[in-house]
Amino acid sequence: MAKNIAQRVRTWMTKKMDLPEDVIMDLPRITMIGQIHIYIENHRGLLGFSDREVRLLLKQGQLLIKGDSFVIKTILPEEIMLEGKISEVLYLDE
Repeated sequence: MAKNIAQRVRTWMTKKMDLPEDVIMDLPRITMIGQIHIYIENHRGLLGFSDREVRLLLKQGQLLIKGDSFVIKTILPEEIMLEGKISEVLYLDE
């Protein structure tokens, strides 16, 4: 119940204050450059990394990125930039 009210307040604030939803609602911002770079902001941590798969913790769920030849170009507490051949980007509710 309290989560629903908080969600409604955030949505209302986003519309009334004309702010980006990712800022108010704590959502990840994902920027892809073709199939070779992906930049993710506002994640909660790196859960797993291999040259074929990257798993990030989000506020709600996880983000799974699949592909080949992944290399972490930049990693900061809430930002990560990957390079490689990206084939899938999946949201997981787990």
